[in-house]
Amino acid sequence: MSTQIQTQDAIRTLTNAFAPMNCLIMAARKGSFSFTLVNEHGIARHSERLYPDQYSSAEPLQAVIERTRQALVA
Repeated sequence: MSTQIQTQDAIRTLTNAFAPMNCLIMAARKGSFSFTLVNEHGIARHSERLYPDQYSSAEPLQAVIERTRQALVA
């Protein structure tokens, strides 16, 4: 699977995992990208840069999602 398709799948997964928050994607380059979660008031709640080894398969991406959910609750 190409890096571009993996990136698109990861972005879709992140967007679905954190709905209804907005998942903004920024600075996509060289296979990595940053995502920022924004609440309904327009306040950024979490931001993180992901690299291909973090989203190229389901397990590492799920770990990112779980870690982010824990950070949002704290």
